[in-house]
Amino acid sequence: MSSAVRPLGPPSGGSGLVSGLDAFLGSVRCRPRLLGLGEPTHGVEAFPRLRNRVLRHLVERWGYRSIAVESDCLAALAVDAYVRGGDGDLDEVLSTGFSHGFGEQAANRELLEWMRAYNGGREPADRVGFHGFDGPLEMSGAASPRTALAGLHAYLAAYVDPGRIPHGWENVDALLGDDGEWTEPAAMMDPGRSIGAGERARELRIVADDLAGLLWSEAPELVASGSREEYRRACLFGRTARGLLRYHAVMADSSVGQATRVGRLGGARDAMMADNLLALVRAERDRGPTLVFAHNQHLRRERAAMTMAGSQVGWWCAGAVAATALGEEYAVIAADTGTAPWPGLEDPGPDTVRGVLREATEGEALFAADRVAAVLDGRGGATASDTARDYRYFPLGLADLGGVDAVAFLEDAASGTG
Repeated sequence: MSSAVRPLGPPSGGSGLVSGLDAFLGSVRCRPRLLGLGEPTHGVEAFPRLRNRVLRHLVERWGYRSIAVESDCLAALAVDAYVRGGDGDLDEVLSTGFSHGFGEQAANRELLEWMRAYNGGREPADRVGFHGFDGPLEMSGAASPRTALAGLHAYLAAYVDPGRIPHGWENVDALLGDDGEWTEPAAMMDPGRSIGAGERARELRIVADDLAGLLWSEAPELVASGSREEYRRACLFGRTARGLLRYHAVMADSSVGQATRVGRLGGARDAMMADNLLALVRAERDRGPTLVFAHNQHLRRERAAMTMAGSQVGWWCAGAVAATALGEEYAVIAADTGTAPWPGLEDPGPDTVRGVLREATEGEALFAADRVAAVLDGRGGATASDTARDYRYFPLGLADLGGVDAVAFLEDAASGTG
């Protein structure tokens, strides 16, 4: 096909995307410890199925030993236990181990089946791990910090003399109160309905900080008394408790306009995501790199942006925050498609990212982002708009390319096969 942009990888290298992935990883100056793979929207099976194939190849060819997905970091603990060979029913794990309804996706069932089968018979150090890196958050609100605080407190109580723990669980439990106060759906849009600015919430932020501080100051004894994995799980509880309490505090802030408040909520969420990703890199450094799968908007090295009530709202993406610490050890591949199974997606014009890539793609392929940007610049800056009526879908634009290293393009995502 005639186009000024060419896919990565040899023309006869088998699967266009896999050969392009090999070419990409073989050409980078620094092999990434954290490789992001995005999707332009949620709920289209072709993208997580593409992720599954990419993960299998990365595990078998490049030594990757973990995957992190945009799902509740605490719920995912059950998924990780299952894929590493633990007891459990797959349907139950899918139902309780994912947030955002992702457990209903066929591609996630296939992922867990493959991981459990791959890990069967392997030594624990060689098993592929599963992680969620999102907070216990939904668009409709945030969870109570109870689970996170309970997990952290129980861990400390198991290994530290009670007299050295600054807060007894009875007091913490009383401060938490009814979980329904924390999960009030109206609080997302009405700060007056949020518990996050109350005295109990402020006291709990001190509690969470004190417990996390004790966890860190007693680290040598705690790791020696238990296991490093137990300690890492307690750190996850601590990060989550503090992150949730910050999030609830932002929800309750009535001193700013709604658009500013929403932007701060987005930033608080992505900061939690970045914290979890950086902790995962530290934990997995001796085992292998990690694949991260999420919406493109969370993985780019740029600010996320959206329009709300006529105002532009923005915050730094999790990928941008993580990349500040990781530098070249972080790389990201965004994804998009020419055809998809939702209404209102127009055919891309020739001066759009989708238009350029559809000209150059038969099936699927991987492209260097800077090369695509150069082609668009040569066509006058790509001023043509590219929109869809589905608010969950964000077509890649020229401005997005500066925050990613490559683009995985599916000519047709409507079939759902990936």
